[in-house]
Amino acid sequence: MQLTINGIRYDLNSDPEMPLLWALRDILDIKGPKFGCGVGECGACTVLIDGEPIRSCILPVGDVEGAVTTIEGIANGENLHAVQAAWLEHQVPQCGYCQSGQILAAVALLNTIPDPTDVDIDEAMTNLCRCGTYPKIRAAIKDAAKMLGDKS
Repeated sequence: MQLTINGIRYDLNSDPEMPLLWALRDILDIKGPKFGCGVGECGACTVLIDGEPIRSCILPVGDVEGAVTTIEGIANGENLHAVQAAWLEHQVPQCGYCQSGQILAAVALLNTIPDPTDVDIDEAMTNLCRCGTYPKIRAAIKDAAKMLGDKS
């Protein structure tokens, strides 16, 4: 089967029932998505498929339709994505484990709602953070929205 991940086409020889997470991590050596719960609840494994946040730990690789983007694929060359820049500015990560999934969920939110309210953020950001950095996450999303709006 063929997958497009971060703009690169891969030929993958794996069991189509293997979760996408394990194909990314174990076969393709793409380590951004993390294993957290294994049942699609925590969001550490979040990737974007055609811009939609998807929990890769429960999606069979054979069911993937569309282009996959991981945290490794959102920067533009040397330039960080606005969400990544805001994350650093607000010092969001503590342990950092959930951050790739959090950032991708935020990217998807801002692609859909360029100027989200607190309610929009609460509804879209369903990934869990054991360190409880939710106030910093919200502030970073709002600043990223401003940065992206300034580029328009």
